[in-house]
Amino acid sequence: MPTPTTAKPSDGDSPRGMVATWALAVAQLVSWGSIYYAFSLFVVPMETAMGWSRTATNGALSMGLLISGLAAYPMGTWIDRGHGRHVMVCGTVLAAAMLALWSQAHSLAMLFVVWAGLGVAMAATLYDPVFAVITRDFPGTFRTKITLITLVAGFASTVFIPLTQVLVDGFGWRGALLTLAAGNLAVCLPVHVFAIRRDAPREDRSGHEVASRAVNAAATRRALRTPAFWALAMCFTAYYATFAALTFHLVPLMTERRASPALILTTMAVIGPAQVLARVLWFTLGRNVRPAVIGVVITAAFPMSVVVLMIAGTSPAWLILFAIVYGGANGMMTILRGTIVQDVMWTEGYGAVSGLLSMPSNVAKGIAPITAAAIWTIGGSYVAVEWTVLLVSLISAVAFILAMRFTSERKFGGRQANFE
Repeated sequence: MPTPTTAKPSDGDSPRGMVATWALAVAQLVSWGSIYYAFSLFVVPMETAMGWSRTATNGALSMGLLISGLAAYPMGTWIDRGHGRHVMVCGTVLAAAMLALWSQAHSLAMLFVVWAGLGVAMAATLYDPVFAVITRDFPGTFRTKITLITLVAGFASTVFIPLTQVLVDGFGWRGALLTLAAGNLAVCLPVHVFAIRRDAPREDRSGHEVASRAVNAAATRRALRTPAFWALAMCFTAYYATFAALTFHLVPLMTERRASPALILTTMAVIGPAQVLARVLWFTLGRNVRPAVIGVVITAAFPMSVVVLMIAGTSPAWLILFAIVYGGANGMMTILRGTIVQDVMWTEGYGAVSGLLSMPSNVAKGIAPITAAAIWTIGGSYVAVEWTVLLVSLISAVAFILAMRFTSERKFGGRQANFE
């Protein structure tokens, strides 16, 4: 049974479709930059002003990411049922409200409440929901549109890490949060209101809901019986756990090494362009390459970047190399994550299957930062954290190879397929 959709085959190439895609890309840049990447810039100012511990602040973040993981599946099913606009509009309003509330936090309890709300907001506004919206509304051109969105959003860290630092320096961490909240309302809210198709008409909603539920249930059952799904789940869980642990601890890690603030900001700023460059290379050179090849490159590149970081010290050249490899791997992983289900499994009930696939990886994202903080506390340095990240990232690479092997066996009756 095909996924119910109101999209027309030609809509993806229409002016309206391209404008909507560019608008959603800009909204993703703002959402990722203000909700996700800005956090690391608030850790030290909050700890200094409020006396909170590194473990406590990362605990709030971890809880938010955990909630985001648990909310991923219901968000995907609601989008499959035609409620993409409601999901992303409400998510944007919630994100702005939580950022504003965070600016008034004077206790750890309030910080945890804020990140509980931000967890739901992330599940409703970041890549997973927008990929589901694009796949549903533009089934004929979703790959190109997902790539375009990730190209623009790849600059989120490049734009928002320096911008957030400027805001913190100029207005304090509380004023910076209020500014980021206003940015969500000014940019993301109108985009999600006008760029996403209207929800299913009320008179057609009953039949639409029944059809969508049937598609989602069938797609979910099929996924849970597919070995490739479980291997991909392990791959993405291990990958995003290590990525979250490293992303949220990268600034404190380099600070511990006594890297200069300028070098830290430069290293962080390189990650975004590296993501975008990798996505451009994929878009121009890699579209005819099998997903298996791209996936092996990506999952091998991430542990390589960790090794570079471990030996980099405070060398600008090595840290820039780390940022290039690290950003490039993550840049391509985002596209792989957005298209691999359609490429090696199916498109029916994509929102539900993608949400189901995201649940363990988003839960791991939630656990990873606080786990890394605990390892740092026990060891007294980030060396043990780096070794843990390296080992778990290798698990991700092995799991992806297994996923491709299972896919080959399913498609070719047990005969192994070459990665080329």
